Amino acid sequence: MNIYWEMTQACALACRHCRAEAVPMAHPLELTFDEGVSLLQQITEFGPPLPQLILTGGDPLARADLYPLIDEAVKLGIGVSITPAATSALTRDVLVRLKEHKVEGLGLSLDAPTAELHDSIRGIPGTFHRTMQAIAWAQELEMPLQVNTLVAAETAPSIPQVYELLKPYAVSRWSLFFLISVGRGKVLQPLAPEDAERLMGWIHDTSRIAPFIVATTEAPSFRRVALERLRAEGMTGEQIKRSGVARSFGIRDGHGIMFVSNTGDICPAGFLPLAVGNVRKDRVADTYRNHPVFQSLHDPTTFEGRCGVCEYHALCGGSRARAFSATGNYLASDPLCTYEPGHHHG
Repeated sequence: MNIYWEMTQACALACRHCRAEAVPMAHPLELTFDEGVSLLQQITEFGPPLPQLILTGGDPLARADLYPLIDEAVKLGIGVSITPAATSALTRDVLVRLKEHKVEGLGLSLDAPTAELHDSIRGIPGTFHRTMQAIAWAQELEMPLQVNTLVAAETAPSIPQVYELLKPYAVSRWSLFFLISVGRGKVLQPLAPEDAERLMGWIHDTSRIAPFIVATTEAPSFRRVALERLRAEGMTGEQIKRSGVARSFGIRDGHGIMFVSNTGDICPAGFLPLAVGNVRKDRVADTYRNHPVFQSLHDPTTFEGRCGVCEYHALCGGSRARAFSATGNYLASDPLCTYEPGHHHG
C-alpha cells in the first residue's frame, strides 16, 4: 500500500496540469513538524507490512524540516520515496543526502522528449535539462527511479520519443499518467477515448520489450487492453496469470493508496480530492479501513454505470478519480474507457 503525503503546496514551478495548484508559498495551515511526526506514528497503526510513504507536493524539498521527518519515518520502519520538483534546489548533493537519509526511491516527471515541449508544460524554462540531469545523477548514485510522464492530447504524439530517451537509463519504472482535469489540469486536453485505447495498445507492446517496468496511472482500462491482446494471441487464463501481467491489477484510488493533503485532509487519492477526514482529528488506518467512501472503493460491486456491470471491474474498476472529476460521483463510469461490457471482442 502507498500513502502519498503532500508535504507542502509550495513549489517554484508552475506546471499547467498541477493537481495541487501549487504556489510559491506554503499554506498557513500546513501540517507542522509535530503534526507530521504524529501522522508518521499513525501510519504504524496499519501494522506490518507497513505502507510505503511517498513524499510529494508542491515540492517536498521546499520543506525546511524534510530530513528530520524522513529520519522519523525511517526510525518507525516506514519506507520512504520522494517526488521532488526539478528546480535549482534539486542538486546532486540533495540526492546524495536523500540517499544518506535512507530514501528508497525517487520519482521524477518527464512529459516530453524536448526542452521546448516539456518546459512549456512545466511553466519554467530549464526544467527539462534539470530533469535529465537528475535522471543521470540517480543512475550514478544507484537510486531506484520512477519516471512519470503525463499523457494528454499535447504530449501523446511524442510519448514513443520519451521512451527512446529513457531507454539508456537505469529506470526501474516508467509510469504513464493519463490526465485528469483536477486543479490546473483543466487547461490541458485529455486524450479522446479512441486515441487512449490506441496508445494503450502501444504501451502494452512496449511493456513487453522495455528494459524497465512500464505502467499506467489513472488508466486502469489498460489492464483490459492488455488481457484482450494476450487472449487474442491465444494465451489461456492460467498462462496469463503465470506471466505476471496481472500482478498489479486491482482498483487503485482509495484501495491500496490514500492521500494526505498539506493541511492534513485524508482523500482516497490525490486526483480524487474528496476529503473524508483530517489527520488532526482522525486516524489514517481507521479511516482507510472503516470510512464508507473507502469501503465502497474497496468493493467494485458498488460501482455504477458501465463499470458496475463490466466483467473486468475487479481488475480494472475504472479510474474513480476521473469518474469523480467528470461527474462528481466517484462510483460512476470512467469516461476514458470505450468498452461496452458484455460485448466480448473476439
